[in-house]
Amino acid sequence: MHSDFQAAIDSEFGAIADLVRLHARHTPGHAALADAQHTLDYRALDALMDRIAASLQRDGLQPGDAIAVCATSSVNYAAVFLGALRAGVAVAPLAPGSTPASLARMISDADARILFSDASAAEVIGPAQPGGIARVALDGSQVGGAFDAWLAPAGAQPRPVAAQPSWPFNIIYSSGTTGEPKGIVQGHGMRWAHVQRGARYEYDSRTVTLLSTPLYSNTTLVVFFPTIAFGGCVVLMPKFDALGYLQLAEKHRVTHTMLVPVQYQRLMAHPRFDAHDLSSYKFKFSTSAPFNAALKADVLKRWPGGLIEFYGMTEGGGTCILEAHLNPTKLHTVGQPAQGSDIRLIDEEGNELSRDDPDAAGEVVGHSAGMMTGYHRQPEKTREAEWFDAAGKRFIRTGDVGRFDADGFLTLFDRKKDMIISGGFNIYPSDLEGVVRGHAAVADVAVVGVPSEQWGETPVAFVVRREGDTTTEAALLQWTNDQLGKTQRLARLSFIDELPRSAIGKVLKRELRERDAG
Repeated sequence: MHSDFQAAIDSEFGAIADLVRLHARHTPGHAALADAQHTLDYRALDALMDRIAASLQRDGLQPGDAIAVCATSSVNYAAVFLGALRAGVAVAPLAPGSTPASLARMISDADARILFSDASAAEVIGPAQPGGIARVALDGSQVGGAFDAWLAPAGAQPRPVAAQPSWPFNIIYSSGTTGEPKGIVQGHGMRWAHVQRGARYEYDSRTVTLLSTPLYSNTTLVVFFPTIAFGGCVVLMPKFDALGYLQLAEKHRVTHTMLVPVQYQRLMAHPRFDAHDLSSYKFKFSTSAPFNAALKADVLKRWPGGLIEFYGMTEGGGTCILEAHLNPTKLHTVGQPAQGSDIRLIDEEGNELSRDDPDAAGEVVGHSAGMMTGYHRQPEKTREAEWFDAAGKRFIRTGDVGRFDADGFLTLFDRKKDMIISGGFNIYPSDLEGVVRGHAAVADVAVVGVPSEQWGETPVAFVVRREGDTTTEAALLQWTNDQLGKTQRLARLSFIDELPRSAIGKVLKRELRERDAG
């Protein structure tokens, strides 16, 4: 890396858009962004970011204003995100799979001045969308005015903007799996903290990162921005499929990737997985959903390079990191608190529990330099998400229940809201899922609590059978309950073709509860 880049990355705070400028100066012809149709080198990316920033300023947007992007991942999408940052404009990346009403609420909540979109979002951009907002189509479709026509002329230069750590960088809307999405405001300082840990994972100008999770997810952005900041190349895959992913990985000699556990599951199960040359990989990352220990072990055995699991929240507040390749006996955990992360446990009343007590299981709370400012326009929700220690230090509540072992590794039991209270006993669905998963017939499983007149709540399992298996629901239910304690036994077990999941792999347990009630 060149010396002025090293000085910049070592600074207490910096702007990612400024690092792109440095790379454009020193390695102008190096690829920065690629999708199936286009590749941009750093010279072209830097120039396009200038045109985008100048266009936003021409349209009257000031630092702290927001735009919305509702589209599939593409070179233009990534360039718009980065160009907005150069103008000090926050980005609200939104899911094309939203409902029209939900999309309209998020656009309104973010105060977005312009909506950038593509054909994938055509169905949700309807009459429910707030009027008066300018629409720009990133792909030449009819969802808005042409991107090329909106852009300022080639060579346009924006007014210089010096971003501040407290300025909003992006507004990430929660998946809404538990209710109405909340806008999580992340500052430039939080993103800079993510970038600065990049050297630990060998990001540099030779990095090639393959991303198949969407750009509206924080899961993707925690790998996207370090890759760009260190002058590497991001290859964007708009829609994941296992064989297509393996082919791209081999073609581009990929070094880094972010995948959610269900994607690892599908890749490792693909009959042609071992036929592909994946020897270029340095690090593979995962986050967002529970990662089964046996699956981690399979990845370590058959896929070159390190495996890193991040545990944390989009809201920030602290991260645990499991370097699985260095800790093969700790695959059932989510690792140890990252440097600069203060992770603690609290009980139902908000009292702090001792991490040294092997029986102390409580809600996980965390503090770090990377913390959300708050939920956009929802101060009461922000207060609910916060916990303060006796000295007044601010922590973010995760809603997860966990316990530390003697080596300081955190084991998670479940989401607090997913815990089932049956007849006064606490039942963790993950415990039951672990038992069910032990049967050879089971490819995937989720356990949820449903209302019960007799017990208050009772556990129900939804199971995806392995292809070709003939085990019956009754036989699997009997087998499972024979291994469970009396208070844990499943009331019902149903086969299902596929578990409902969000775009980043979280099981939508609310949908399963509704399915059972229906």
